[in-house]
Amino acid sequence: MELHSHALSHSHSTPAVHAHAHAHARGGPGQGPGQGPGGPHAYSATAAHPGHPGHAPRHGGKMLAVRVLKLDDEVTIFQVQSKALGRVLFEQVCNQLHLLEADYFGLEYEDMNGCKYWLDLEKAMTRQVGLSLVDPHMRFCVKFYTPDPAQLEEEFTRYLFCLQIKRDLAKGDIQCNDNTAAVLASYIVQAECGDFVQEDYPDHTYLSSYKFVPHQDSELERRIMENHRKLVGQSPAEADLNLLETARRCELFGMKMHPAKDHEGVPLNLAVAHMGIVVFQNYTKINTFSWAKIRKISFKRKRFLVKLLPEGYGYYKDTVEFLFDGRNECKNFWKKCVEHHGFFRCSQVKTVPRQKTRVLSRGSSFRYSGKTQKQMVEFVRENYIKRQTFQRDDGAASTPGDAWSQSFRHSSSVHSSVANVGGSISAHPLLPLGDNEVVGTQASLSCGSMTLNSMNESATDPEHRRQYHNYPNTASGSTQASQQRYRTTSLTTSNTPTHTPDVHADLEMDTSPECGPSLTSSPQHYYPRDARDPRDPRGRDAANMQGMQAADEEDSPFHQQQQQRAAKETSLPTAPPFPVPDLEVKKESPKHITNGNSTLDNQSPQDNASSPPLSPIKPIKDDVGNGTVEVETDVKRKRHTTDRAYFIAKEMLMTERTYKKDLSVINVWFRDEVEKEDNMPTDVLNTLFSLIDPIYDLHLRILRDVEQRVTTWENCLAVQQQHLGCILLSNIDLILQLYGRYLDEHYSVLECLDHAFRQNPQFEQVYRDFELQKVCYLPLTAFILKPLQRLLHYETLLERLIRHYGTQHSDYQDCLSAKQQLGTILQSVPDLLKSSENLVQLCELQRETVGFDSLVQPNREFLRQGCLLKHSRKGYQQRMFFLFSDVLLYTNRLQYPSLHFKVHGLMPLRGVMVEEAEYKMGANYCFTIYGGNRALTVAASSQEEKDKWLEDLQTAINNVRDRGEDKLQYLSLKSCNSFDEIIDKCGDMNIDRDKIAPSPQRSNTTVQVCWHRNTSISMSDQLRGVENQLSGFLLRKFKNSNGWQKLWVVFTSFCLFFYKSFQDDSPLASLPLLGYTVSPPAETDGIYKDYVFKLQFKNHVYFFRAESKYTFSRWMEVISSATQHSGRIRLFSRKDSAFERS
Repeated sequence: MELHSHALSHSHSTPAVHAHAHAHARGGPGQGPGQGPGGPHAYSATAAHPGHPGHAPRHGGKMLAVRVLKLDDEVTIFQVQSKALGRVLFEQVCNQLHLLEADYFGLEYEDMNGCKYWLDLEKAMTRQVGLSLVDPHMRFCVKFYTPDPAQLEEEFTRYLFCLQIKRDLAKGDIQCNDNTAAVLASYIVQAECGDFVQEDYPDHTYLSSYKFVPHQDSELERRIMENHRKLVGQSPAEADLNLLETARRCELFGMKMHPAKDHEGVPLNLAVAHMGIVVFQNYTKINTFSWAKIRKISFKRKRFLVKLLPEGYGYYKDTVEFLFDGRNECKNFWKKCVEHHGFFRCSQVKTVPRQKTRVLSRGSSFRYSGKTQKQMVEFVRENYIKRQTFQRDDGAASTPGDAWSQSFRHSSSVHSSVANVGGSISAHPLLPLGDNEVVGTQASLSCGSMTLNSMNESATDPEHRRQYHNYPNTASGSTQASQQRYRTTSLTTSNTPTHTPDVHADLEMDTSPECGPSLTSSPQHYYPRDARDPRDPRGRDAANMQGMQAADEEDSPFHQQQQQRAAKETSLPTAPPFPVPDLEVKKESPKHITNGNSTLDNQSPQDNASSPPLSPIKPIKDDVGNGTVEVETDVKRKRHTTDRAYFIAKEMLMTERTYKKDLSVINVWFRDEVEKEDNMPTDVLNTLFSLIDPIYDLHLRILRDVEQRVTTWENCLAVQQQHLGCILLSNIDLILQLYGRYLDEHYSVLECLDHAFRQNPQFEQVYRDFELQKVCYLPLTAFILKPLQRLLHYETLLERLIRHYGTQHSDYQDCLSAKQQLGTILQSVPDLLKSSENLVQLCELQRETVGFDSLVQPNREFLRQGCLLKHSRKGYQQRMFFLFSDVLLYTNRLQYPSLHFKVHGLMPLRGVMVEEAEYKMGANYCFTIYGGNRALTVAASSQEEKDKWLEDLQTAINNVRDRGEDKLQYLSLKSCNSFDEIIDKCGDMNIDRDKIAPSPQRSNTTVQVCWHRNTSISMSDQLRGVENQLSGFLLRKFKNSNGWQKLWVVFTSFCLFFYKSFQDDSPLASLPLLGYTVSPPAETDGIYKDYVFKLQFKNHVYFFRAESKYTFSRWMEVISSATQHSGRIRLFSRKDSAFERS
């Protein structure tokens, strides 16, 4: 089944946070007058103009002098009328700062009990709860902590966020280990002091004037100095981005604790964040209530209630209750939840006037009144040209206190996903993960930036990067024009909102038309770690791949609307050029592009608004002008070769790019994580890196050669034969050597990693945290098996070329020789892959289940996992079954504290019998499993599922009977029919109650998808899946228009992963295909294009378009391997694909 989140409901019909507060009039705060800032209270004057009398209307009330502590610890006095709305004061502060992205921030104050409130912008100053009017003090703070720095369009906004992080770190609000604290502090120092110079900083004492963390000591300062030494060359903007990137991964990033108790009186801390409501015990996170799972939030006096959506067939506790110390504290937290939901979750909120307090209150009328994140992104993009550039002097902010007035800056070096013009990312609106396609650009991945070569002055020159601009001194009323301004015409055709969900949030999409998807983890930036300084041995790919052309996909029939390639594009020596955008944009015709929006026929904003928001790949929006739209035009199509070998070569190129990125997950990203931690299993990690590193370097060269060969093929005007076999043949000796060693040692590496994971808690935490990062889109063990799978893919590609060429082709002998020599090691690959895949499955299932710690056994084989309905006294209930060669487990999925499966029972297969059962209690496809003196009656979702289970169960039972006595002993099912009894009676299983709260899991693993889709998968399916992997560009049809969106698609592990381009590090979204059908479009679908295939699951339908007949057949073939049913043929473990394997 598909899961779709719903908007939080309440008694008022508004698209904002749907939450009803059972707040009573007695003792409750009064409501504001509801008057806007343009009313009689709108006048105010700041303390910076003491001579200004500030005459105001008499009915406006007396003037309040409000002291505001800004993020640089500077206090400014603002004058505002006592009856003015809070918005008046907030706008004064933002206007003084010239802050464009103001809605990320707020004004915070404390009452006499220390409870912190946000200034209510729609309530009069005199009606603010807990605010002292005698000497009001407030703090200007970050209110909404975005999960991704790339969502911050303005460089100045990112700078303010960095000041907030510095404050949180110094106060202890962000708690982390010393290594992480040292890394964070080093970025702060780099931004403030600039490059480390040994003569200026002989020892760590230059850091003593800073306060980074509460427990700062000389040892920590030495660590900071060592990290600072490694950051030479980073500009302040880059250091800020790195600070934000590192800080956002800390568990307590943006978490503001609110003391509460559960219904049993246990002290807890509650916090609200972009993803939902988080529950802590002290500072340890124990649960997260995602917005996608919450139906309603409310409060009644001091009780805070979270009402959850039902899930599955099981029973659930749909309401969770927390107790606060008082009503004000409870309502305060409720209001913060309302605002966070409205800001992060909703596309827009309706402005509903707040009514005056009635005699009998029907609940709080509070609603979030600001811009949502999506609206603010669009607002900034529309207004970016009004902004002035500003930078700080490198030496001006030598201490944290100086930073505010002299550190307002924009840098030409920003996140590598965009080109920064005038310091505003809005000049090139982002798709999720960043739109890195800009016409005529020079790209530098080594410094995480992309600069426009159309600028008057080169922004990549270090001297120009250090140009100092004075920010307007609004306190004194004077402004100075910026000495330099970087301006450009609107070059970007993309305007997709950055409001995107988690990479794997496809199972948790919001179905509300007014609400965007849950921002569990917004993968919206492109910041490659593997693009480093060429001197860094792990950045060698950036240096070795210079000169590679990246436009082979764009210069093909696949992109009918592209008129020319940016062939004269020059690339910096650290990285290949960025790909050319799908729609050509010319400076001399800006009328087609306005503020980053492309004008296309047959599309309108109404098309997007009417799109059914049920798509698992909803983050890739059907937006107007997203730069990836193809509409039929009269543009002359380019002629290209129809040689089948050309498309086989392109498949090799596309999959080689994905393979290189998969290797970098281990060789670059995972290495970075473990190197900065202590107490890591260095022996096995060194072995792993020593195996991967030379293979990684080898495939950088292979990728470069294949890229050049395909580019030459495309650019040839005359028919000319190109050779691919010689590329593999020239590297065959090194391939045999490196892969031979890898085949010998990778299994022991998997075993040692699993042992370290179970024995080393610190490594386990690092491992789990890394797997939750966006770049690790598969389990880490899946990447370790990629080299084995790549050998099989090479064999398949060579076989296709040999069959196509014939003996007379000049490349035939090279391909044949390469295949024969690869055969010397390929003979052992299938058996090795089967045993390794089995170990990986056991390890991953061990981590996804609780209550059975002895799952990984030497002789145990995984056979099938899937969802069945188990009959009990309460009727049929959904359960997840795991069949192994010696035991059958059945489990139920936990919602608390995370999506894991709790073992409810186990049944050793010795002596077990299965038989078909009659129709029982409204369930079809029933069968009964007899073990000992107990019988399990279960029901499958279809006859096909029933047949699979019966066949695999009977095979496993027969094999157990033939093997004789088992060494492993199990408790009988009768004595272990509940999870609690298993814990009580299985002392030898080493089950620890403290371990029943594992870390969160991604929602697109095969286990989770089988649960949601009510299906199953076997080991033979897994093995067939590793042989059916593909990547390349596809066009995805918009739901309500004739447009097509270009996406880089990777198919692996029964799942489609969608990227903006092959250069992105992490996916935009994912679409698990278990349960889907694949077929050509029906006549009723109205698709009149060639090479289109249709994916459908229930009412979810997607159309994708390939570039050629060969590519179409390949996508149909590999996707069919992952679908239960096909419109062409039944394709699962009992039948191979009927599509031509050629």
